[in-house]
Amino acid sequence: MSQAADTPTLERSMGWGLLALYGLGSMLGAGIYGLVGRAAEVVGSAVWLSFVIAMIAALLTGLSYASLGSRYPRAGGAAYIINRAFGKPMLSYVAGLSVIASGLTSMATGSRVIAENLQVAFNWQNVPAILLAVGTLLLLAGLVFRGLRESMVVNAICTAVEAGGLLLILSVGFSYWGTQDLLDVPGGGLDAASALIFAQGAVLTFFSFLGFEDMLNVSEEVKNPQTALPLGLLLAMGAATLIYVGVAITAVSVVPWRELSTAPAPLQAVMERAAPWFPKNGFTAITIFAVANTALINFVMGSRLVYGMARQGLLPEKLGAVHAKRRTPHYAILILLAIIIVLAFVGDVSQLAAATVILLLAVFTLMNVSLLVLRQRPGEPKGAFEVPAVIPAAGAVVCAALLFTRVATGNWLASAIAGALLAAIAVLYLLRRAQIRGAATPPA
Repeated sequence: MSQAADTPTLERSMGWGLLALYGLGSMLGAGIYGLVGRAAEVVGSAVWLSFVIAMIAALLTGLSYASLGSRYPRAGGAAYIINRAFGKPMLSYVAGLSVIASGLTSMATGSRVIAENLQVAFNWQNVPAILLAVGTLLLLAGLVFRGLRESMVVNAICTAVEAGGLLLILSVGFSYWGTQDLLDVPGGGLDAASALIFAQGAVLTFFSFLGFEDMLNVSEEVKNPQTALPLGLLLAMGAATLIYVGVAITAVSVVPWRELSTAPAPLQAVMERAAPWFPKNGFTAITIFAVANTALINFVMGSRLVYGMARQGLLPEKLGAVHAKRRTPHYAILILLAIIIVLAFVGDVSQLAAATVILLLAVFTLMNVSLLVLRQRPGEPKGAFEVPAVIPAAGAVVCAALLFTRVATGNWLASAIAGALLAAIAVLYLLRRAQIRGAATPPA
């Protein structure tokens, strides 16, 4: 779709430093505050090793995304790349809406978590949680509409707070290092059966490193994206790995893994033992910042993906409009806000969120294969960051294996919902097929 010279466009206002913080905030999120306990239940005190294995597995797809972002710095992310690689608008449509669905369920769930924490922190039990959740979403929508620069400043503050909480864990618990066997796994010592245990732990912790799509979808607002995007992505993954491994070692050193695995708030239990002087509401405040940051990042990502899909003709043209003054996709922001508020009223969307994880793994598999296809096609642009073909090939295999594991061993209802979502998205596509103009890939 061509664009008139006077039509407002997204503003390139983000450098590689803010992009790295944006990605780090996406990866850290709130999950690590509860994930350490769940992972310890699976792999014991060797939880740190699961994070290392998961990082290596996630890095394969991360490198593919870095290469794709260097070649095609476009909003629209997976929808644009998959359409360019395969020329199948329906496949692109399904992939794009699957990623959007993952962000929407995450934001809806996050708004409820923030509301519940606000009730506890300020003794607001008389205030309905749904009102606090909607108020949170309205504030986030206003911030995202205001501009990417302002959103990234708040993102940087939230990332500093949540990373600061994890660094505080490291500082108060570092003296405990060496007091526990860091290879103590359930069932005894390391043997052939341990490989399966570590594989299960890696599957669980793999999702701690996912921020690729978030970063790719803001590439039209990044300065020098061909080099800044790969650099920012790799820096974010490296920083997240160091923090995760350090926190995991500290957690099982301060609180033995058998206790840690049953603690309702694992890192709070670590703080209570290593630093009893720390305010009890301290981690409540950090959790609010962490969850709000995750919601903010998903809001930015979702609005840019809707914008990019509209520019491809996969969604109504109006959603691809940019506000003349704020230079943000205001209609995309409004439609997402309306959907998230509806989901927030649903309350328990955990199964829907689990289903979208399945869809995301399918998208990641397709993105790795897309890079393989585009590498072989004559005339495709080369990026400033290229990877050998073995990287996307291995990334596709890893994501496909994780997808199979999730479907085969996960909750059957999540798989059923994923199938229903795919069917619903396919029906939406068929209903709009006559209006969709995305059959021809837009120019890079």
